[in-house]
Amino acid sequence: MKVLVTGSNGFLGAALVKRLLAYGENVVRCFVRTGSDLSRLEAIQQNYKDDDRLEIFFGSLSSSASAGRALEGVGTVYHLAAGMQGDPADYFLNTVVASKNLLEASIRSASVKLVLVSSFSVYGVAPLPTGQVVNESTPLEPYPEKREVYGQAKLRQETLFWEYQNRYRLPLVVLRPGVIYGPGGGTALPHRIGFHYAGVFWHLGDDNILPLSYVDNCAEAIVLAGRMDQAIGQAYNVHDDDLPTCKEYLSFYKRYEPLRTISVPYVIALAVSKIYGKCNPYFYGSVPKTFTPYNVATYWKGTRFDNSKIKSLGWQQPVSAEEGMRRTFESLKLKSFT
Repeated sequence: MKVLVTGSNGFLGAALVKRLLAYGENVVRCFVRTGSDLSRLEAIQQNYKDDDRLEIFFGSLSSSASAGRALEGVGTVYHLAAGMQGDPADYFLNTVVASKNLLEASIRSASVKLVLVSSFSVYGVAPLPTGQVVNESTPLEPYPEKREVYGQAKLRQETLFWEYQNRYRLPLVVLRPGVIYGPGGGTALPHRIGFHYAGVFWHLGDDNILPLSYVDNCAEAIVLAGRMDQAIGQAYNVHDDDLPTCKEYLSFYKRYEPLRTISVPYVIALAVSKIYGKCNPYFYGSVPKTFTPYNVATYWKGTRFDNSKIKSLGWQQPVSAEEGMRRTFESLKLKSFT
């Protein structure tokens, strides 16, 4: 049987396709939209010219018919596609509506295993005490309306998958990655560390643990869970072992890219976010709109993380955090992606 990867031409998607081929999957069908950038997949395809194991399928998950055709002959679906930009309607169309079309098509297909790549953003950590360990039993977000649009869409997406799993007994595995990073992955300074404003990088993470997941390590975990029957019906956090603090990550980054920074303690960030909420129009959008007390507590209160469940499947990270950071920052070539 073939495997299908949605979002296959993205940063994590392409890494997953490479990993699946390396594991010996017979055919990896890559679902992409017509007109999409195929450069990542074309680079992979150069190594598989002679055996035709990489198959490009053009379509749109906004069409239920297209989703149905994509599932023909497929045994496992790795669903990575999600809205990453645009207005709220775009996020929900490309994340929630697209997922529902895929789920409806899965009902009509016999014995399709679903592997959903969700996100840490589905957890409701703001109400938890400082230092709380986030694991798979941590409650999902109880106040999605207080979160950024991406988090709302990912929460609804995962909830939808569990609803279909319960209703139709679909074989489902859910992976919840932390901060996915690596060469070519866009910004090297994730929002858990801070943001740029007025020519300065405002460092808000301080000594908080940063739940990094190097892209190849994340892809390895997804493939492993997707191939194991014991993972069906389970959710798994995905992040690396040797996690740095936000301060350590930023210090490493500054070896490669000079950066003016100001560290802001959590209590001050929380107080300023309350003021910002009242004075938002005066900042002209320079400060992230998600700089609210609830999101400040979500990202910068100081939580810890547990990946023991994915390790119980036998997962071991191929790339250390130090090596992953080195590769990432060297790829920047002294140009900051902000």
